[in-house]
Amino acid sequence: MAVCINGAALNGIDALIIQIETRITPGVQYFIVGLPDESVRESLIRIESAMCSSDLHMPRQKIVISMAPAGIRKQGALFDLPIALSILAESGQIEPQSLDGIVSVGELSLNGLLRPAKGVLSMALQAKKEGFTRMIVPKHNAAEATLVEGVTVYGMADLKSVFDFLTGLKEHLPENGGVLFSPAHDEGPAKLDFADIKGQPAMKRAMEIAAAGGHNLLMIGAPGSGKTMIARRLPTILPPLTLEESLEITRLYSISGKLENNALLSTRPFRAPHHTASNIALVGGGSSAQPGEISLAHNGVLFLDELPEFERKVLEVLRQPLEERLITISRASFNNTYPAGFQFMAAMNPCPCGFYKNPVRKCSCTKAMIRKYARRISGPLLDRIDLHVNVSPVKYSELASNMVETSSAEVRKRVIRARQLQTGRTGGTINAQMTAEQMKKHCKLELVEQELLMQAMEKQRLSARSYDRILKIARTIADLDHSVSITLVHLSEAIAYRCFDGEYFGF
Repeated sequence: MAVCINGAALNGIDALIIQIETRITPGVQYFIVGLPDESVRESLIRIESAMCSSDLHMPRQKIVISMAPAGIRKQGALFDLPIALSILAESGQIEPQSLDGIVSVGELSLNGLLRPAKGVLSMALQAKKEGFTRMIVPKHNAAEATLVEGVTVYGMADLKSVFDFLTGLKEHLPENGGVLFSPAHDEGPAKLDFADIKGQPAMKRAMEIAAAGGHNLLMIGAPGSGKTMIARRLPTILPPLTLEESLEITRLYSISGKLENNALLSTRPFRAPHHTASNIALVGGGSSAQPGEISLAHNGVLFLDELPEFERKVLEVLRQPLEERLITISRASFNNTYPAGFQFMAAMNPCPCGFYKNPVRKCSCTKAMIRKYARRISGPLLDRIDLHVNVSPVKYSELASNMVETSSAEVRKRVIRARQLQTGRTGGTINAQMTAEQMKKHCKLELVEQELLMQAMEKQRLSARSYDRILKIARTIADLDHSVSITLVHLSEAIAYRCFDGEYFGF
C-alpha cells in the first residue's frame, strides 16, 4: 500500500496542501508524476545525496511518486523534505503513523541541510484551515510559521534531525510562537516625521487629505523642492496597521522571499521603484509568478518619482490595479491573483528642465516641449490620480526658521478621526473606495454646490471619473472639518486639486 505524506505549494498569495504518495516496487527507476517542473524532477537526486549524508538508506528499487492534485503544476524545491519522508516511510525506516496530521516543507542540500522556503506563512495558514495540527519546516522559517496560532511548528536544521524526531531517537521541542502584534508608529531607523518638512503648507494640507481619504496624489514641482522627502513621510501619518493587514503584507513578502527576520510586519510598506523598472517588475509575473512592486506596496504606499521618465507601457499597467485594488497575472501555465490595495503617490518636474513657472529660475523649454513632456502621462492615468498639487520651492526664511512644525503624531490623530467617520458611515469603506451607491447617499450636493461643480466640469473639460474624484475629495475635506454635509468651501478646495493639470499644461 502506498504511503501518503502532506506537503504544500503556493498558488498566488494562497497555498495548497499537496498529497505525496510513494510506492516502492522491484525495479531500478525513479518516477515523479503529477505535473512536476524540472526542479521537482531533480529532487530525487538531491534526496539521494542528502540521505547518504544523513546515514539513511535510499532504496535501489523502482520508486513512483505521485503528487496530487495532479492537475496543478508543482514548482520549486520545497517538496524535497516531504518526498524524502515519504520514501523513508514507504521503505520502513520510519513509521507512517508518525507523520499523521503533519505538513512538511523544505529544500534539501546535498549534505542533508534544510534550506529556507518561500511562503511558509501562507502554507501554515492553509494547514490550519484544513485541520492539520503540526508542521515541520526549515529552522530559518520556524518563527514565520509560528505566527499562525493552532499549529505546532517544529523548526529543523537537517534531514537527520527530522528522522530522529519522527523515530523518537531524540526529543525536539516545538517552537515558541503565537501572534504578538504591536503596530509601529515610526518608519524605520530614521524615524521620519512630518515635522521635518519646512514650510509647504499647501502640500501638507494635500497630504493630510490624501491620507484621510486614501486618495492618490501627484506632486508637480521643480527639482529640489522636497517632493521625495514629502512622499516618504506619508506612511507616518497613515493609521497603524491592523492585524489582518499585517498578515496580508507579511504573506506577500514571504512568498517573495523578502521577509526579514521572519517576523510579522508592523509598519506600512513604502515602495519606490526606479524609473527604469519594467512592467513585470511593477505588476509581477515572470517564470516563477512573483508579486511585483504594486503588490509589495499593498496596504502601504507606492511612490513613483520622475513619473514621466517611466516607460508608457509600464505606467499603463497601473490603470487596472488602481481601480480594482488587485492584479491578475495570466500565463499559459498559471493564473495568479495578488492584492494591490496601495495608495499611489507620484512626483514629476513641470517640464524637461524643471523650472516652468518657477519664481526664481527661468525655464528654457518651449511650449511644445512642455506639452510633449506632460503628455507622457496618459489622460486615463491622470484621471485615476485624485489630487494634483503644485510643490513650490522652499524659501530660505522657512528653511532657517526655528518654528516647530506639526508632527506626524498630531496629523495622524486627525487622519484616524476622519477615517473613523468614514468607516462608521459606510460600514468599513474609506472615501477613495466608495461605490456609486455610497456616493449617492453620502456625497449629496445642494443647488449652489451643483452649479459650481457644473461650471468646473465645463470649463476644465473634466471626465466622469474626475467628477467622482472631486466628490470623494470633497467628502474627505468635510470629514476633516467634522461636517455632516459637503459645503461650498469643501467643494471649491476639491475642484482646485483636480483642475490643476488642465491649467498647468494647457490640455
